Amino acid sequence: MTHHLSDRAVLVHLGVSQWTARRLDKRASAEIAKLHGADSRAGRYNKSLLPTCTSLAAVHQETTVIRKEFYQNTLPWGIEGTFILPSANYLPFMTEYRGKKGAWTHLTRTFFGEYEQGVLDAERLLGSLFKASDYPTQAEMELKFNMDLTVLPVPTAGDFRAELTESEVGHITAEIEERVAQSSAAAVKDVWQRLFDKVSWLHGRLADPKTTFHDETYQDAKDLVSMLTRLNFTDDPELETLRSEAEKKLFSVHPQSLRNDPILRTDTAAEAKAIADKMAVFMGGMK
Repeated sequence: MTHHLSDRAVLVHLGVSQWTARRLDKRASAEIAKLHGADSRAGRYNKSLLPTCTSLAAVHQETTVIRKEFYQNTLPWGIEGTFILPSANYLPFMTEYRGKKGAWTHLTRTFFGEYEQGVLDAERLLGSLFKASDYPTQAEMELKFNMDLTVLPVPTAGDFRAELTESEVGHITAEIEERVAQSSAAAVKDVWQRLFDKVSWLHGRLADPKTTFHDETYQDAKDLVSMLTRLNFTDDPELETLRSEAEKKLFSVHPQSLRNDPILRTDTAAEAKAIADKMAVFMGGMK
């Protein structure tokens, strides 16, 4: 039975808007260039408009986390900003995303409550660089923050409904089929590449006894390898075999053991190289 991509995945788009609290100061840039006898194009002076406001930094940090997890849990579709979310990963990802978005919303509200004081602090700290016009009103500020995840079906040629000539319908149908085929192939390659990158990274860390690595980085790689089974939307058996092998042989020990046990480190490095070499064979045959 043939499974279409539309049966196995949806398309998602993450839209985030937020205020950066940074502004190019042309006058200050020109003055600094003049002071140093430099061309005006040599540098730019960007002001931090709220230098004491840690609550805005917390919003930005949470945004970065959400974007990172969005990219980790999805695959490229081929149109900027739009990604494939495999059905097997839909519920785990959406549960995590909703929790993270709730935290993000709470952080934005905390910032809104501190915004007025932040502006007063900025006026004191920025001196002559302070310009009231750089700062939106409270109401304007609250409109600058939004996060939205749009979920759409993967297009299929059979979905096409339009009052066009038969030849035009045929042409557009062929384009849809080609787009879906190309995007599906690119997404599969992306899953292989993510696994290959983590296996190769670990081999590089372990092969040289002098090279160190952080527990957090190892755990991130372990989590990604575990999650890749949900991104394997074509049920590629070779990919799942190698992913499972990597999970068991490379990412089932405590990183401290890899540091302290030279034999375990050497053996695991050899296993990583063997898995990477096997992957390279399969990846070399992908178009």
